[in-house]
Amino acid sequence: MENHKMGIGPLLNEEGNLAEPGYAFGLVKSYDRSKIKAPKWRIKEWDYYYVGNKDYGVALTVADNGYMSLVSASILEFGDKPNQITMTSMGLFPMGKLKLPRDSRIGDVVYEKKGIVFKFTHEGSRRRLICNYPDFGEKGRFFHCDIYLEETNGRSMVIATPFKKKGHFYYNQKINNQKAGGYAKLGDKIYDFNKASYGVLDWGRGVWTYKNTWFWSSVNAEYNGHKIGWNLGYGFGDTKAASENMFFFDDKAYKLLDVKFDIPVDDKNKDSFLETWNFRSSTGDIKVKFRPVLDRASDTNALLIRSNQHQVFGYFTGAIIADDVEYYFEDIPGFAEKVFNKW
Repeated sequence: MENHKMGIGPLLNEEGNLAEPGYAFGLVKSYDRSKIKAPKWRIKEWDYYYVGNKDYGVALTVADNGYMSLVSASILEFGDKPNQITMTSMGLFPMGKLKLPRDSRIGDVVYEKKGIVFKFTHEGSRRRLICNYPDFGEKGRFFHCDIYLEETNGRSMVIATPFKKKGHFYYNQKINNQKAGGYAKLGDKIYDFNKASYGVLDWGRGVWTYKNTWFWSSVNAEYNGHKIGWNLGYGFGDTKAASENMFFFDDKAYKLLDVKFDIPVDDKNKDSFLETWNFRSSTGDIKVKFRPVLDRASDTNALLIRSNQHQVFGYFTGAIIADDVEYYFEDIPGFAEKVFNKW
């Protein structure tokens, strides 16, 4: 596996294929939906935010998957009795009508329908995330959040990944370690994100193949007075040019090569997601144990379409080596997931 750093230019060539696969620390390639050669119903675009700390978190999604739109909100608790509530609303054949921005740095995401509101807006150097969701988990219970995020590193994980099938690609940015402020409210309960809380943006645009499985882990936290975070993942597309693995420490960003998630299995060879995972790499620069506490699992199966997701939250202990320096940490919060899609 190489680590090819991309230069500035258009994302796609005239044939609708990636002009230059690889990675970058920012959105150096310009995404233009009109340059895609695939049918509109095959184009997938989403903005996903997770904001959390060691005790609780909020996840927000707005997605235009061509044949299906999706907005989703989750509230997660990691205390003595881990718990999560997720509400999702779907629609048919948006095919670009959600008008998700072509660049993460400009443009707003606004969804309003039947009392459900999602607004991801830019306010100076900050992002503002507002969500209103009635009947959240039970009739008459209202969910509301008003959260701010501010970048702290200046660099992010960006990758342009081709698939073997022509005209199929994934353009992705993860902005880690965004300092959070604000709150969420579920019924009468308030979740304060003004202390030791950080967020990540998963900004994805592309044309995916029908069947795939991906693995992803994200950490955004503080440890001993330092900001620490990562984006680790694999499992889709042709990553010969570059992987999506990157480590963040204070204002530094380090490109990593490969990673493997060892998920325990039971006596029937099924994944035991709430047992301890092991993260490793062939170069030895990733040596991490993951102690799960909550599995946000869902399995949507509708004939030709299926999404089986396990987004597992917990605490990480271990070390990552970058530029010959070993960064050690204990019990920092984050998540890791395994997702199988037929879409």
